[in-house]
Amino acid sequence: RSALEMKRMESAAGVLQGGEFPRPEPRAEHWEMIMDKKHFKLWRRPIEGTHLYQYRVFGSYTDVTPRQFFNVQLDTEYRKKWDSLVIKLDVIERDLATGSEVIHWVTHFPYPMYSRDYVYVRRYCVDKENNLMVLVSRAVEHPSVPEDPEYVRVRTYESQMVIRPHKTFDENGFDYLLTYSDNPQTVFPRYCVSWMVSSG
Repeated sequence: RSALEMKRMESAAGVLQGGEFPRPEPRAEHWEMIMDKKHFKLWRRPIEGTHLYQYRVFGSYTDVTPRQFFNVQLDTEYRKKWDSLVIKLDVIERDLATGSEVIHWVTHFPYPMYSRDYVYVRRYCVDKENNLMVLVSRAVEHPSVPEDPEYVRVRTYESQMVIRPHKTFDENGFDYLLTYSDNPQTVFPRYCVSWMVSSG
């Protein structure tokens, strides 16, 4: 489904190849653009029945290979080195048949809030036939990671990333589509969240 969404957005604007980004149809999907830069577009839409938003990023890089970018997304050990917000990030379980992994991620939140922890399953694939890389994640429960009173458990989380090389997986240049939502259980009003997203 994530790959089809990428193709749908591409067809709305023609083949990207590092060119202009497509704009989601706002009337059909109620997407609101909140950041519009040359190689980075950010939209959001309200999640019905909540005060939360779903976010969509469409971006492009010209100086990194798709495979490097994809591998950085998957490398939990490397994330611990470059992301100063990480408190804990571990693979809890792997399913060799499907390639799925269950991850436990604990991350700092701004003072005075408690740190948040996520337990989520992720699955990924390199689709050579369609020249795409796909990484999808969603929150799950896992018996080996019970709730810790020191952290706030995030129970609602979904992320889908699709990477489209400009040429090949090992040559510089690609576009990516990231669709994301979670409920970090904060009490910030919407205008505060909007400011944090657009400025941070």
